[in-house]
Amino acid sequence: MHHHAAVEGNTRRIGAETTSQNSTYLILAANRTHRKDPTDSFNYYTGGWNITNPHYIFSVAYSATGPFVFAVVWFIFFAVFLLCFCCRCCFCSRNSYGYSRTAYAVSVTCLAIFTIAAIGGIAFVFAGQDKFQDSIVNTTSFVLHEADDVIVKLGDVLHDLLAAKNSSVGRAVLPDDLKANIDSTGKTINAVTAQFRNITTKNSQDIRSLLSPLYYPVLMSPFRVLGLLLISLFATSLKAVECAVILILAVIGWILVAATFMMSGVFLLVHNAVADTCVALDEWLQNPTAHSALEEIIPQVDNQTAQEISSVTKGVTFGVVGMLNGIITNVSNADVPPDVGPPLYFHQNGPLVPVACNPYDSNLTDRKCADGEVSLKDAPQVWKKYVCQVSGGICSSPGRITPDDYDQLASTANTSYALYEDTPFVVGLIDSTYLKELFGGISRDYCPGLSKFTSWMYLGFISSSVAVMLSLLIWIFYARERRHRAYTKKVDSRSSAESPFAS
Repeated sequence: MHHHAAVEGNTRRIGAETTSQNSTYLILAANRTHRKDPTDSFNYYTGGWNITNPHYIFSVAYSATGPFVFAVVWFIFFAVFLLCFCCRCCFCSRNSYGYSRTAYAVSVTCLAIFTIAAIGGIAFVFAGQDKFQDSIVNTTSFVLHEADDVIVKLGDVLHDLLAAKNSSVGRAVLPDDLKANIDSTGKTINAVTAQFRNITTKNSQDIRSLLSPLYYPVLMSPFRVLGLLLISLFATSLKAVECAVILILAVIGWILVAATFMMSGVFLLVHNAVADTCVALDEWLQNPTAHSALEEIIPQVDNQTAQEISSVTKGVTFGVVGMLNGIITNVSNADVPPDVGPPLYFHQNGPLVPVACNPYDSNLTDRKCADGEVSLKDAPQVWKKYVCQVSGGICSSPGRITPDDYDQLASTANTSYALYEDTPFVVGLIDSTYLKELFGGISRDYCPGLSKFTSWMYLGFISSSVAVMLSLLIWIFYARERRHRAYTKKVDSRSSAESPFAS
């Protein structure tokens, strides 16, 4: 179970013009991110997960310094070792050579074991790198798709509001105050949409620009290490290995081992950051209404802005349905004297037209349909039964709706129903439903893979680094023993040839 902490503070959400005071701010992954911060005198970092906070970045980077330190130590140690080896190769006499069968056998065995271990580490890297890249692409695509879905739905709300603003039935139109509300909300929706698009696009580009430089080193490192191993094995098969060959391979291995240790450090950093993020998502899902650092990378619509959009959407829906019912009640179902003439009188007759069910009361709370009312969804189909045939603007058959009026009624009813259908999405902006779905999807479907594959990469690099390092040391020792063995056999054969007891 994850623990989290909350403090009182300030934060900013999309659409907010003022900063919320005394609002709960959730410190995410507080326990997991409790690490030493090298930029703060190595005190423990307590700000929780926040990739926009430099102290968090340095603290998570510090947690991955082990492989980098080891790479530096290896670089210095092996440089001294190579210097001693060169001095011995160049200046020491061969007369001092000795040969041990046991040492030779042990070096061959160890070389085989460490080579197999290095190949196993490389296999881990190969297995993880494609899956890691796919996981990053899939996660980024998922986030962008969800963000695009919000943008599209906001566009649908704006489209339906503008359609309602321009709707009319005969001479009946929406009041000017509702039209002004639509214009104001339209500007708000456009601003929210632009901010949504800018933030998500920028963050996706930042993620790609951060990880793209890793692709080529990750792709080439296993090939380089594998190439070194193959060349080393080929050199091992030679009857005699010159000092120059040993030195060249040793230098290449020296650099590759240091580079591979550094790559393991990079992926340890990535793994820790991914694990921090996944814990942060899980903790946010337990308290989705609190402000948190997640809002810096994935936008959340300010509650006041979402309430404004919701209020206007419901108000316009209520007004449009009221306009429809006003026409039906006061014109279609009215007994208008013939002398009034069109458009109020068109010989409407026959059964009364049922009014549409308004989903909201005047205070914009949900309302149940009364008996005899038809739902907005079914209204156009029901009203079609009350359309009369027209001759000279007057009904020539039973009915209470002219074909022209029906077209306007049906179109306006469809617009109001579309606005009503937009309500759950707008409510989701208020209670963070879309963020719950987004973060829940990442936590459930993508976090396990990202965590697993980054650990594969780290373990693969660190195991291949250690194995190649030991293989390199053993290989140099083995090459030395092989040279000693060849020299000893040569000396022994000369001794045998010069011996008076030789046949």
